[in-house]
Amino acid sequence: MIVFAGVQDIALPDYRDYRICTHRFLNRAHNGRLPVIFKCYDAQLQVKEVGEKTYDLIIVGAGIIGAAVAYTYCKKYPTARVMLIEKSTKPASHQTGRNSGVIHAGVYYPPGSLKAKYCRQGLEDTLRFCQDYTIPFEQCGKLVVATSDKEVEALDTIFDRCQQNDLSPQRVNAKGITDMEPHIRGEEAIYVSHTGITDYAAITACMLEQARLSGALEIRYQHAVCDIEESDAFATITCQCSGETKQYRAEKLIICAGVYADSLIRQQGLDCEFSILPFKGEYFKLHSRFDDITSRLIYPVPDPAMPFLGVHLTRMIGGYTTVGPNAVLAPGKEAYNNYQTSLAELWQLGRSPGLWKLLWKYRQSVVSELATTLSKRHYASLIQRYCPSVTEHDFAPYRAGIRAQAVTHDGELMQDFCFVASERILHVANAPSPAATSALPIARAILDRAFL
Repeated sequence: MIVFAGVQDIALPDYRDYRICTHRFLNRAHNGRLPVIFKCYDAQLQVKEVGEKTYDLIIVGAGIIGAAVAYTYCKKYPTARVMLIEKSTKPASHQTGRNSGVIHAGVYYPPGSLKAKYCRQGLEDTLRFCQDYTIPFEQCGKLVVATSDKEVEALDTIFDRCQQNDLSPQRVNAKGITDMEPHIRGEEAIYVSHTGITDYAAITACMLEQARLSGALEIRYQHAVCDIEESDAFATITCQCSGETKQYRAEKLIICAGVYADSLIRQQGLDCEFSILPFKGEYFKLHSRFDDITSRLIYPVPDPAMPFLGVHLTRMIGGYTTVGPNAVLAPGKEAYNNYQTSLAELWQLGRSPGLWKLLWKYRQSVVSELATTLSKRHYASLIQRYCPSVTEHDFAPYRAGIRAQAVTHDGELMQDFCFVASERILHVANAPSPAATSALPIARAILDRAFL
């Protein structure tokens, strides 16, 4: 097994180069050998369909990263045989279709990280894709607003990150904030003009349609992966669909499973010394009188220890405004409300290595975030720090999202993108925000590694 998360390069004989994560828990070379995983089926398993042909590539997951892989590969190899498998009934059903729609510029990410590199590239790629295929977008810019002396100090780090990531930030004083945005208050802010908004579900649908038009892409919805095998000749994937078991094989298999990434890594039989925890982000739509409350995105200064950016005020494609998200541990991987779970899933979540260490380490943030889900008034108070006119009475229901966040067994948050690979199979192991913005660069990197 090879794991890479973006810090140093090593050469693997006769195959390819990978970026190897230097985290202690991931830095395993397995004596320089790439394992071949074999599994035996239970005698009761009845395979209803076995694909006669071998695909060049099978992709699991029809979120924006899976779609970007299909789009990039089919554009480059229009005669290739490609299949995309999705558990849901349509593309972009989860993280991709349930976020704030922000085209990130790379404001917060450490220089040299994969997030910084791919987000900066992805900004340009996303804008160009929207222009090429007439998908709605707006490069409206964003203000990161400090409302206390402590937050003003934190702006220095953010300003430096912006410059190191090839952005052109501007410092804005209190009067300047009000001049730019009359409804916004703060002691100081950073303005980044590169940030924008779009509709990532529309981008995903367009990518899949272009992939279908460019090559021989087949899409199979309502296919839940139940087994993964790897041999010297090909990778085989077994799925459940409407009560039937179907099996397909390919030269290469790329798995973009989001919140299920750790489950499928383990299902293949590879070591996985982290867990994907589901953090729910709750949003509200503001009353229509707030549709034009700002012309830019308004963000608070985030907690540097956390990968979440705080409750922000977001102009949306469609002309309305939302606030959110918070970040609370969800009771299930698709628990968009607290009832979409089961005792078995709760038990599995509670047994996740690293969960209780993580919650204890960030206990103050846990309590604060929990307060936002229990009290709309408390939620509104976070926005009132920089936008006093918004109250809880202005909130209307809006769809929640689930963020897939990798956490080590030691309770550490994995901050960067991370991938796990064997000889014929590559898993996108950790791809939280800004993965939507970064989807096309991530897709190119995945294909470079998988087909080198």
